[in-house]
Amino acid sequence: MATSPLDWLRRLERTIWSPPAHAPSSWKHRGLRVVRLGLVLARDVVRGELTLWTMSLVYTTLLSMVPLLALSFSVLKAFGVHNQVEPLLGNLLAPLGEQGREVSTRLIGFIEQMNVGVLGAVGLALLIYTVVSLIQKVEEAFNAIWHVTQLRSLGERFSRYLSALMVGPLLVFAAAGMTAAALGSEVGQTILAVEPIGQLAGFAGRAVPYLLVVVAFTFIYVVVPNTRVRLVPALIAGVVGGVAWQTAGWAFAAFVVSSTRYAAIYSGFAILVLFLIWLYVSWLVLLVGAALAFYLQHPEYLYAKPGEPRLSNRMRERLALAVMHHVGRRFVHGGPPLTLRQLTQQLGIPMHSVDVILRALEAGGMLRQTNDEPPAYVPARELADVPVGEMLACVRAAGEDSFLTPAALPLPARVEDVAAAVERSLADAVRGLSVRALADAEAPAAEPGGGRDGGR
Repeated sequence: MATSPLDWLRRLERTIWSPPAHAPSSWKHRGLRVVRLGLVLARDVVRGELTLWTMSLVYTTLLSMVPLLALSFSVLKAFGVHNQVEPLLGNLLAPLGEQGREVSTRLIGFIEQMNVGVLGAVGLALLIYTVVSLIQKVEEAFNAIWHVTQLRSLGERFSRYLSALMVGPLLVFAAAGMTAAALGSEVGQTILAVEPIGQLAGFAGRAVPYLLVVVAFTFIYVVVPNTRVRLVPALIAGVVGGVAWQTAGWAFAAFVVSSTRYAAIYSGFAILVLFLIWLYVSWLVLLVGAALAFYLQHPEYLYAKPGEPRLSNRMRERLALAVMHHVGRRFVHGGPPLTLRQLTQQLGIPMHSVDVILRALEAGGMLRQTNDEPPAYVPARELADVPVGEMLACVRAAGEDSFLTPAALPLPARVEDVAAAVERSLADAVRGLSVRALADAEAPAAEPGGGRDGGR
């Protein structure tokens, strides 16, 4: 019987998304992970979650661009390097071609006409708020990509944002100025005249824009999310994002050259339309890179369905048993306690699902957090005194509303007997079994060392 294309697609889908049958170090497993990564990134873009955040950032950028540049311009003007703002802005808008130079000139004109000193206290506060809102929106987008629900404290956000606004531009232009001064000095010219140093310097000069973009992207991926981002995933995402941004700039420049019909359709608004499109492309590339860094650091999220996974009752109980085994085993053998990230890596389950179980066990008095940073988990009671049945009942009841409990759902007598029989059978199956027995059970594989590698 001939195999239909639909059967081939179903077989391919099973091959891609079924649990891996190969060792993590095998080339088949790595190749399958790359395929999953590409499909998941494409799904996130197509489904619209990333594009919604991108459109939000484009709108916020339009509101905040002039105040942001004005604030940076005021800081740089105090140090006499404000003339470097226009060349930098021109480089960022270079893909727009002649329209980019026109947009840059108009923005600089707005900034030069703005007098921060006459705004007053209320006007200055609104100016700073408009600028801070852009950075806060960027942080919210990154936190959503990294599945982070806990925001930084107000004081920490305020200090970080002001540091980025005041000190960041100064450091960037100071570094650029020192580099230009060093290369333009007599000693620098003498060194550049020596071959092959001159050729290497010319190659480095052409590579510097790419390196700066890669460094900037990597820095953003490490610093902005309110979680610990490892350097390697951020660097890989920075390289991919930087190259993609430069490539998008070339492609967009070619598009602008051939888009004469836009000028015919939109007339004087053509510049604004092209500017909005380039802002959209730039933010989308940055957010896709952030998603790439997240999936590289958390491959357990590479599954077929979008959104946070919803655990079945069977999986909640199974995951709770596994969590208590790992936490109890570390505690019994005197090892360092496990963090949420370490448990996620050991179990191969998305962090959100593990966190749901940890919160249920913590609320039920089975586990407690340490005062470390990041917090780790240790047993809250003597393991031998915690029945497995009580622990499972705690997990099964997690999330029940106080007004919607089994007692609020009356059942017919026969149905109630069946439900009670199910409860008795579960209690009888684990009667006399304590959580200490889970901790003493042999692990299916060797557990990694106890070094802390991150937080929530």
